[in-house]
Amino acid sequence: MNEFEALWIEADESGRKPLPPRWNKVTVDQLSEGDVTVKVTHSTINYKDGLALAGAPGIVRKFPMVPGIDVVGEVLTSDSDRFKPGDQVILNGYGVGEVHTGAYAKVARLKSECLLHRPSELSPARAAAIGTAGYTAMLCVMALERYGITPEQGPVAVSGASGGVGSVAISILSKLGFETIAFTGRLEETDFLKSLGASEVLDRAQLSEKGKPFGKERWAAAVDVAGSHTLANLIAQTNYGGAVAACGLAQGMDLSGSVMPFILRSVALLGVDSVMAPMALREEAYARLVQDLDLAKLDSLSEVIKLADVEERAAKLLKGQVRGRTIVEVA
Repeated sequence: MNEFEALWIEADESGRKPLPPRWNKVTVDQLSEGDVTVKVTHSTINYKDGLALAGAPGIVRKFPMVPGIDVVGEVLTSDSDRFKPGDQVILNGYGVGEVHTGAYAKVARLKSECLLHRPSELSPARAAAIGTAGYTAMLCVMALERYGITPEQGPVAVSGASGGVGSVAISILSKLGFETIAFTGRLEETDFLKSLGASEVLDRAQLSEKGKPFGKERWAAAVDVAGSHTLANLIAQTNYGGAVAACGLAQGMDLSGSVMPFILRSVALLGVDSVMAPMALREEAYARLVQDLDLAKLDSLSEVIKLADVEERAAKLLKGQVRGRTIVEVA
C-alpha cells in the first residue's frame, strides 16, 4: 500500500520517553500487527489523547506510536471472518493509541476482536462524536441502573459536566427522566449545559477542595470523571443507598475520603472501565446510545476539526477550554 500521512510519536534516546509528535509518511507495514486494515474517516480527541500528545508519562507505552484511541472507518482488507471490505466499523480503547498504533492516520491496522460494527443509525461523524467519552458515559449510566438507581430516588450529580463524558452523561440522563446537577469550572457554559438537560449548574469549586468526610445528603447518585477530592466529596454527599460511578482521574489518582458513607449510608462506589470492557458490554452500550442519546443534542455539543488541527485542539482540551465533543475528520 502507498504511503499515507500519520501523526507519529517516537521515543528519545532512552527508549522510554516520548518525543514531540510530528507528521510523517508511513506505510501499513510500519503499523502495529492486525488482521484488518481500515480507512480511517473520523476520530475524536479524548482527555487521554491530549495527554499522549502532550508527552505525559505512562500514556504511550510502545514506540513508535500513532496516537488516537477512537477509530471510525471502513474496512479495506480483512483476514477475519467477522469483517469484509466495505464494512463500517468502530474501535474504542483496547490500548489503541497507547500500545497499538491508532487513529490519527489515514489508515489503521487493527485486531478484529477489538472492532465493533458501526450501528447503521449512527453516521460516521456521530459515532466519532460519541467516541470513548460518550461510550464511557453510557457505561456509567448503565452501572447506576444495574445498581438500581431510578429517577424517583433523586438527582444525579455529574462532575466535569462541560467535557466529553459529562456532557453526554447529562444528555442521556435527561432523556431517561433524571434530574441532573452539573458541576463545571466554566459557569459561562450554564445555558449550554441546561440545553443538554441539566437541572442545575454549580461551580466545581464546591467539590474540588478537601471536604468533610461525611456531608449532607444531596444526590441519589453521581458520575465522576475527576477522582481525588471531587470523588471523595461526591461520595460524602450521596444519599442513603446511592451510588457513584467513577470513570476518570482528571483531578488526580488519589482518593482521600472516609469509609463512613459506605458504612453508615450504604453508598456504593462503582468502577467503570471503558478500555478493556468486553465486546458484549460494548455492543449493549452502543445499542443503548442509539436508543437513549438525543442525537440532536449530540450534534449541538460537537464541533468538527481537521486532522491537521488535533494538536492545537488537544492542548486546549487539557486546559479545560473545550466543551462537549470534538469530531476529527481524517479522510
